[in-house]
Amino acid sequence: MNDHENVHNYDGPVFNAAVSNAQFAWNNESVTQNQQNNSTVAPGFEALAALVEDLLRQLPGAGLADRDREDAAAAADEVLATISGPATPEESRVRRALAVLKGVLAPVATGVAAGTAVGAQEWAQSAIEGLTRIV
Repeated sequence: MNDHENVHNYDGPVFNAAVSNAQFAWNNESVTQNQQNNSTVAPGFEALAALVEDLLRQLPGAGLADRDREDAAAAADEVLATISGPATPEESRVRRALAVLKGVLAPVATGVAAGTAVGAQEWAQSAIEGLTRIV
């Protein structure tokens, strides 16, 4: 019996995990991309949205393990989804997502997490303090 080799010829990008909020260009001479987030934040939650969005921007540079970074990003996305839109945010849902986010950042803030980037401990402490103060 002959075992045939599986050959995959991909003519485009291949994603081996879930992809959201991504932008990419491929096989172009030049490209211009724009992305707009036109969601509205519930009144009174603007500062929390700004803090969480800033945290998301800085998250990749913190040096967290992949799993922790993914958990933190998912929790931050949950916060933003809950406080965005016309309906009044469900506060218990916001609190739960923020608890997960702070829980992921706690080992970094306390210096327990190994392999984090220089300055990550101060960044995590500041993020946790900001999240606690705002809510």
